[in-house]
Amino acid sequence: MIIPGSRIVFLHAHPDDETLATGVLLAELVAGGREVAVVTATRGEMGAVVPGPLSALEGTPELVEHRLGELAGALAELGVTEHVFLGTPPARAAGRAPRRYTDSGMRWLDAAETLAGPGGRAGADSLTSAEVAEAAADLAAFLLDYAADALVAYDLHGGYGHPDHVACHHIARAASELTGVPLVEVVSEPLLPVPGAEELALPQWLPVVQRALGHYASQLTVDGPEAVHVGGQRQPIVTAVWLLAR
Repeated sequence: MIIPGSRIVFLHAHPDDETLATGVLLAELVAGGREVAVVTATRGEMGAVVPGPLSALEGTPELVEHRLGELAGALAELGVTEHVFLGTPPARAAGRAPRRYTDSGMRWLDAAETLAGPGGRAGADSLTSAEVAEAAADLAAFLLDYAADALVAYDLHGGYGHPDHVACHHIARAASELTGVPLVEVVSEPLLPVPGAEELALPQWLPVVQRALGHYASQLTVDGPEAVHVGGQRQPIVTAVWLLAR
């Protein structure tokens, strides 16, 4: 496999991204005996809520707490036991101040709702407002504390252009350079084919990912092999990932 070593860190932007984009890969690595940690950059504060009983939570502090529970449930299904939010100082980093990065929000740039861009509501503490060097230093501190052998993160397109995903790409590249931890990018489908990228087809983990996505009831609905998002967009659940070593 293109991901080297036994201790792997994933950087993702919001709760649910880890499962939607790399759920099968996480399950495969854990099952193969690798030690895996997920770093989530924000708590998904700007996310919309699936119409229904949870709609009243949209935009409230209670939504954040609810999504933390969703995230914990999904990670448990995938077998991931190590999770932190970006900016949480490692226990051994005495005196390092915690930082909290918030969801930057987004808007769709096309009628088919496949390409996202800045939403215009990002706050001063949002991930996209942060200095890349500052956020990269936070990620680097965790990579070194965890003794990571590899870092997995988005490519420049971030899957579909969400500004927080793009920010994570820049943060990951900078943290990789700071620490020397090799970076492996998840290649966005619209950018394929990419020279040097390797496809990992992992359809055997579909049932696990379906169960993990089932914990995200505020954000999506699982309908067989598809995830149905807040706006009704249907997305095939990812069972193959393309990876590119940097």
